[in-house]
Amino acid sequence: MVFVAPQNFKDENLAAVKLFFERWNVDYKIASYAKGECRGYHGAVYKQDVNANKIAINDYEGIVLVDGSGIEEYKLYEYRPLLDLLMQFNNYNKNIIAIGNAVKLLARANIIMNKKVVAKEEELRRLVSLFHGIPSTAHMETASNIITMDGSNINEQINETLKILGKI
Repeated sequence: MVFVAPQNFKDENLAAVKLFFERWNVDYKIASYAKGECRGYHGAVYKQDVNANKIAINDYEGIVLVDGSGIEEYKLYEYRPLLDLLMQFNNYNKNIIAIGNAVKLLARANIIMNKKVVAKEEELRRLVSLFHGIPSTAHMETASNIITMDGSNINEQINETLKILGKI
């Protein structure tokens, strides 16, 4: 499952995730809370395969949270159904991958306690600390079922993530 904001997600990061998933035959669906198509920051348009309200946890191995300014614009870190969904993924020990500012969603879902998560910006570092996570300035961190990355070298980070998850 790949989750994107209805608008202004980083389409280049979604494109990288799709590229690697397709290259290594990883099944995925794009989910959002959009009423129609999802539009990236640079104008790429994607049709969601499933509305995030209808996600059945048992149908997916995990979820990838794509970053972008849409997380802020839609205040997704305050949207209780999404936070509850992330808590369910975590409770079932499903893989949760957050890119860039999507780490805010993990913090607000309260699933990062005592886990190292990538948080380079001061505001994000404070939020991670507030929810008892351990902020890291590394480019990528793995803590149990949660993988966080800054997206600075998205191709390398997605490739490494697939290796960690045993997909390649």
